[in-house]
Amino acid sequence: MSLSRVLTRAALGVQAPLVTVEVHISNGLPALTLVGLPETTVKEARERVRSAIINSGFVFPAKRVTINLGPADLPKEGGRYDLPIAIAILAASEQLPDAKLAQYEFLGELTLNGSLCGVQAAIPAAMAALHAGRQMILSEQNQQDVGLIREGVTLVGKHLLEICAFLHNQTELTVAQYQPEAINKETQDLSDIIGQEQGRRALEITAAGGHNLLLLGPPGTGKTMLATRLPGIMPPLSDQEALECAAISSLVSSGNIHRQWRKRPFRAPHHSTSLYALIGGGSLPRPGEISLAHNGVLFLDELPEFERKVLDSLREPIESGEIAISRTRAKVTYPARFQLIAAMNPSPTGHYQGTHNRCTPQQILRYLSRLSGPFLDRFDLSLEIPLLPNGTLSQKQQRSESSADVLQRVLEARQRQINRSGKVNAHLSNADIQRWCELLQDDAKWLEEVLNSLGLSVRAWQRILKVARTIADLAGETQITRLHLQEAVGYRSIDRLMIFLHKSLE
Repeated sequence: MSLSRVLTRAALGVQAPLVTVEVHISNGLPALTLVGLPETTVKEARERVRSAIINSGFVFPAKRVTINLGPADLPKEGGRYDLPIAIAILAASEQLPDAKLAQYEFLGELTLNGSLCGVQAAIPAAMAALHAGRQMILSEQNQQDVGLIREGVTLVGKHLLEICAFLHNQTELTVAQYQPEAINKETQDLSDIIGQEQGRRALEITAAGGHNLLLLGPPGTGKTMLATRLPGIMPPLSDQEALECAAISSLVSSGNIHRQWRKRPFRAPHHSTSLYALIGGGSLPRPGEISLAHNGVLFLDELPEFERKVLDSLREPIESGEIAISRTRAKVTYPARFQLIAAMNPSPTGHYQGTHNRCTPQQILRYLSRLSGPFLDRFDLSLEIPLLPNGTLSQKQQRSESSADVLQRVLEARQRQINRSGKVNAHLSNADIQRWCELLQDDAKWLEEVLNSLGLSVRAWQRILKVARTIADLAGETQITRLHLQEAVGYRSIDRLMIFLHKSLE
């Protein structure tokens, strides 16, 4: 036959739309035409495929070869189409039987000698193929990654000849399986932190309720150390969550996704990070740091040093748990359900009072004004991490509570939340808050007075209730009491700092 049809998958966000590779061979001067909105990397497949076919012992047809990648309005990029193009050319030139082609989808980049290379976004493509009732055939370099998919069967090969022998029923391909490697159990533990009991308590509440946390304090007080200990006291990823994280990671790398299997993502971009690097972007949008931190932690150190527009771009993803990126050529939605942990100094010098302070209240307010009020409202807790009291370091240090002990309480609190509302407290809706965070009349009046005195918004009121609900869950209590509210209000350090500075100017 002179016409063949092979199926493959494109990469468009976490989706993998079906692409049909059609090859038609006709009489005429030898030429190869590639159509279907291919990018430069796809157009270069002509030379790679030609060399791979010849060096694998096949004959490249000396005729007019037309290759169509459909649908024609879907942009195609990368070397992922090399293998399906080669298979389609061999089938159209009757060097391969086409009887089995409809059962499989092909994905992989070819070297000049016909060897298969791994590609990015292999996990979404393999999952989409399995859901369509077909098996994906790709490079052995992607085996560990696609082996994370527990349902269905995905096949892998090393060389174009191996794939062709399989289609000729001469051999069998290897089934992709995840082969666990030795896991390094050495983790950062909460017991390494000296003092800072209130910071440890805030970290436990953050982990239990899935809240956002702002750490405020002078340099060297342990803000970054506290933030890096958060993943160690968060519940392990479920199979679904782990697969979501692996699928997103596969969009930017390949071959080593399995090494992070079931580990909570922890992303800590530098404060010079651009808007598009943080939220994602590009002509064909790629995931940014907030999507790579999905189901994990996004840590922003030196918060005021980030550009204001970069920080304000996080406001909508924090609320919705996803980011929609619209470009001329495509619109992509990435998941972005992360916990935001930030650390900052209270002034340009790192201090706002005491002998170390060399800034006026006006300078401190100007420094803090780099952060917008609506952005600061997205933090459920803000806590000052002070310098250690004199004499603390000279005393013999007693080993404090370990991450494993704290994790046990976090797991129990989370289970109470799931049993009650089916979600963690940080994700409660307005209706959920009215139902599960009901207060006694006197406590409700007291909280409203506090909000008025601090000048807080309704959003801040909701976040205080969510934090109080988490504190009650950690204590194993069903009713939110005044003590829980007082502790939740205590985690509003940034609001009290702003009031202090404004009074200093009066």
